[in-house]
Amino acid sequence: MPMFKALAACPDAVVIRPDMAKYVRVGREIREMMRELAPLVEPLSIDEAFLDLSGTEKLHKAIPALTLARFAKRVEDELKLTVSVGLSYCKFLAKVASDLEKPKGFSVIGEAEAYDFLRRQPVSLFWGVGKQTQKMLARDGITDIATVQDMEESDLVRRYGSIGQRMARLAHGRDARTISTGMAAKSISTETTFNSDISDPAELTRVARRLSEKVSARLKDKHLAGQTIVLKLKTADFKTRTRNRSLPDPTQLADRIFRTALRLLEKEADGTPFRLLGVGVTTLLSDETADPQDLVDTGAVQRAKAEHAMDDIRRKFGDKAVELGLTFRDRRKPPKAN
Repeated sequence: MPMFKALAACPDAVVIRPDMAKYVRVGREIREMMRELAPLVEPLSIDEAFLDLSGTEKLHKAIPALTLARFAKRVEDELKLTVSVGLSYCKFLAKVASDLEKPKGFSVIGEAEAYDFLRRQPVSLFWGVGKQTQKMLARDGITDIATVQDMEESDLVRRYGSIGQRMARLAHGRDARTISTGMAAKSISTETTFNSDISDPAELTRVARRLSEKVSARLKDKHLAGQTIVLKLKTADFKTRTRNRSLPDPTQLADRIFRTALRLLEKEADGTPFRLLGVGVTTLLSDETADPQDLVDTGAVQRAKAEHAMDDIRRKFGDKAVELGLTFRDRRKPPKAN
């Protein structure tokens, strides 16, 4: 349940702020334990990751199921935390299995049983099929995976594009994604150098929004999310200022990237003329757990929906098909220079 709904239902509830420093520290300890089990570990979030245990039977003198059971017990004994484990032959079904029995669950979905298991599930099980997509599918009479299994992939692609292709493959338990350690790209960023130095906070804000949208687009294209937002500024005398802020969960939304970068920018935009501005994200993770909806700010939920709608329009009609008034002004009117 989103936090704003919980507070509406129980206005007197006491909301305790998370101890993110402790979460990060313990998360790293668990990550190191995982790396003792397998060389390929792909973090999904601060408390979730994929492991590729292929070929580790001789190393651990145990089948993967037993290795994971030992791992879960070790975490509970040493850190006093319970672990939910999902074991399967592909990433999609491993994630599904991990969600079947929480907390402290252990579920296995074998390749031989995958088709029949999926046939009994709703389309909401698919990664990337949110409420709006579910409504669209329901209007077409598609509410369960069995219906998707019975359709031709070409028909699904014709109707729903890349989402249709993904559904067609996942419905049959086909997921070719491999484990990515995240080492290939440590950050995603973009920057711009001004023709003339800029000190006007309003102009800098417009540029920051435009750069945030570029970073967001690259994250979405690579199915990544970042947990630390970075602002880079270079003054007229070539001195570089770098500021960053970590978020409680990873994001790929331009709105969250921009708002975080803006808070950093507001502390620096004190009349100093800048010749360069950059926005980036680090601590890259898979986007499967990006931007959870447990937000106190109801406006953030609506802005996220609007951004996804804008993404859909841009995919169909091009990057310039729709934009915010803030960046539209940026393109129509040259930045004010000092």
